[in-house]
Amino acid sequence: KGKKVAITTGTTNTLVVRKHNEDKKLDIDIVPTKDHADALLLVESDRATAFAMDDILLFGLKSTSKNPDALEVVGTALQVEPYACMLRKDDPQFKALVDGVIVGLMKSGEFAKMYDKWFMKPIPPTNKPVGLPMNEQLQQNIKTPSDQPAT
Repeated sequence: KGKKVAITTGTTNTLVVRKHNEDKKLDIDIVPTKDHADALLLVESDRATAFAMDDILLFGLKSTSKNPDALEVVGTALQVEPYACMLRKDDPQFKALVDGVIVGLMKSGEFAKMYDKWFMKPIPPTNKPVGLPMNEQLQQNIKTPSDQPAT
């Protein structure tokens, strides 16, 4: 109660955290920031207790921060917002090509290898890992690929 939570202005996280704050009566003081770097700076400088954002962005910011060991990504997702590819609607051949490549990567195991390379192993420019293990939902999506939106 009464903690300051930084949230980047204009993101869906603002609405989600406000609703969670009201529903759970947490008395959180939401501190809007102009960008993710400012939100991280508030946490690093003890002007905010937390920064609420998409997990992948938090893990990425942590991995490139000056002191990643001082930061921890915690809690469960308040909302799931899958990432996707956007294609021209009037090009079914290109969509079929993209779908085929992605499904092929998933079925061959190459997708999991690529995920491990970019999210679990050290990467440039810092040569530090992002450190985000593949979640259950993505593992399930790999087992049963679909071009339908997640629910």
